[in-house]
Amino acid sequence: MKRWFKAENLIALAGCGLIIYLLFVQPFVGVADNGDFKRMMNTVGLDYYNAAESYADRFFSFSHSRFAYGDLFLGFYPSSQILLVLVPRLLAGLVHGSYFDIRLLAAVYALLLLAATWMIVKLGGSRSYITGLLLGAGMLIVFYDIGYLAYFNSLFGEPVSMVSMLLTFALGLRLAGQERPTTKGLTLFFIAVLFLVCSKIQNAPVGLAFSLIFLRLMTLNGTGNWRKLAMRFAVAVCLVSVIMYVAAPKELKHINLYQTVFFGILNESPDVRGDLRELGLPEKLEVLAGTNYFQTGTAIKQDDPSLQADFYDRVSHKDVLFYYIKHPSRLVDGMKFAALNSMDLRPYYLGNYEKSEGKPEKALSYAYSTWSQFKREVLPHSLGFLAIFYLLYYAGVLFEYFRSRDLRGRIAGELLMLLGLIGLFSFLVPIMGDGRADIGKHLFLFNVSFDMMAVVMFGWAVHKLVRLVQSVAGKSGHYGK
Repeated sequence: MKRWFKAENLIALAGCGLIIYLLFVQPFVGVADNGDFKRMMNTVGLDYYNAAESYADRFFSFSHSRFAYGDLFLGFYPSSQILLVLVPRLLAGLVHGSYFDIRLLAAVYALLLLAATWMIVKLGGSRSYITGLLLGAGMLIVFYDIGYLAYFNSLFGEPVSMVSMLLTFALGLRLAGQERPTTKGLTLFFIAVLFLVCSKIQNAPVGLAFSLIFLRLMTLNGTGNWRKLAMRFAVAVCLVSVIMYVAAPKELKHINLYQTVFFGILNESPDVRGDLRELGLPEKLEVLAGTNYFQTGTAIKQDDPSLQADFYDRVSHKDVLFYYIKHPSRLVDGMKFAALNSMDLRPYYLGNYEKSEGKPEKALSYAYSTWSQFKREVLPHSLGFLAIFYLLYYAGVLFEYFRSRDLRGRIAGELLMLLGLIGLFSFLVPIMGDGRADIGKHLFLFNVSFDMMAVVMFGWAVHKLVRLVQSVAGKSGHYGK
């Protein structure tokens, strides 16, 4: 009976209760489609349930709990999300042939989130019950916020990034904390890394950093053929990262490139023609400066054949990277714009409720939204604040890193450093890979990283405070004898 009152079990139980209340009790709360669902729907054999609904009802304004079944693999969008959606979709088709209920997918995400929460609390509270409970409370406030959970009832890829990030670091820190880590644990860590790297194309380069982590893990005294397996996983993650980027659909690359140049570099540029010349593009394209790929009424249509020769064949993201290296002030301008949108967990322009609920268009649920609203309304939306936050985080991580003389402690520190680097990478990629288009939503992985860093700092502070209190109490008891 006593084991049920362990911190990790109590927190997981509380998390389960929150998920059931927020996602599975009426009214239904999800996230409206902005047009991105179709890529996954074509892959896993789903379609819109109401074929006759209007554009306004289908997109942006209302969420949907039901989807019709369709043919598998009418298209293909490379993502680890395919497996997580396909399994419940196929199982549901066997027992419930009339429609697919998106809450089945939410249940899959929920189980993964609960597993990550359980592991993190168990790791953090291994030396102190109070620390475990407070760390768990922090997890519940942050990662069970409706801004995160509403995504579970949708076909967006964001939940995969979130749960795989949490699982990756939970499993990685677990390995680093074991005296004799097992090959089974290493394999689970590898799977979690793959799901993270493959969840979105923009996450693919993250795998290169994790390859280095696998090389570091080789130095641990693991069981079985530990060193060989760690080396194989390092190579595999590196290859998968490259393949993910290369396999990105050509259409998606074109969209991102258009957004990066015309809605990024040239958006509010002080010298549009000069920037075009530097990128090797004809000056006649200046009429597209400040436009986005999905905008109507542009001087040159986005799919105009002339753009293939005048634009897509002439420029690449490599040119964009070199442009920003030559013009760091322009990159800083982009970073300032990103910082203004960096604290939004959720897309506030996409509704949460189904139309049948009778709510206004694009109505949002604010049930259990303390953390997301705190970030949006209280925390500074500035580059300076983010710089200070990062300095504080790395000061703490490096302090513990250099204090540790144990290899396992050093590897744990390197994992926590990587967490911050993923956040920085996820902050820069939307700027250089998609311009200013929907940048708040594209900063989702940055938000996950930021929130994980915040929880790490909170957990570290609680750990230090508990140790201090225990030390003072111990001394008082000693002197009282």
